[in-house]
Amino acid sequence: MSKKNNQPLVTEHGVISTVLGKETSFNGVLNFKKPLQISGEFKGEIVSEGHLVINEGARVQANIRASTVIVGGMVIGNVIATNRLEMLQTGKVQGNIKTAKLQIADGVIFDGNCEMIQPGEEI
Repeated sequence: MSKKNNQPLVTEHGVISTVLGKETSFNGVLNFKKPLQISGEFKGEIVSEGHLVINEGARVQANIRASTVIVGGMVIGNVIATNRLEMLQTGKVQGNIKTAKLQIADGVIFDGNCEMIQPGEEI
């Protein structure tokens, strides 16, 4: 991801069209199609066929199902990433994960079980 002079964040899946900022706290069920970034707090459930970025400092208490999930903050809940799950150095996950591709950086804290699946597999 890259950010330049107040330009939108760009991922390999396109421009992040929605950002829940650092001062944002949201409860409920979150559905989206275009890339989404969480920088604040979220509680509930996240369901998407899109790309989810959980920034450093973000806190998410939810079961997550998305195509691609990048974790730089804290996730408490189960994560299903049908395409790819990437845990950045600052990422923390407390819960079980299922994914087709897994990338874990040095320094990640992960407490749970991991199951590898076929890309795009229905669960």
